[in-house]
Amino acid sequence: MSKVIHFEIPANDTEKVVSFYRNVFDWKIESWGDSKEYWLCNTGEDSEQGIHGAIYAVQGDSKTTVNTISVGNLENFVEKIRQNGGEILQSRMVIPGVGYVATCKDNEGTPFGILQADPNAKE
Repeated sequence: MSKVIHFEIPANDTEKVVSFYRNVFDWKIESWGDSKEYWLCNTGEDSEQGIHGAIYAVQGDSKTTVNTISVGNLENFVEKIRQNGGEILQSRMVIPGVGYVATCKDNEGTPFGILQADPNAKE
């Protein structure tokens, strides 16, 4: 079975969006080469489950992929998202046996999800 191993987040203002993800999730993000058009995102230690990705400058029409990001405390991240210019589209929802999820937008309107894992989650 194939697994997702990379993500890309489109942005009109890459530096603005880079700042958002650094501030909210504490990702290490660096431009690739001398370009401000493509930024590599290191989302955590390689020994941790998850993937790395990129933020890139939109060229023409672009469709977006919604990625879900694991968080330790959903409510804390909802607040951080709002403080950094993001928006909550769907507040805390229980996924029984999985955890708690919210759907959000970053400070440029790109949707993403956050998930607080909890195998004991109940409605």
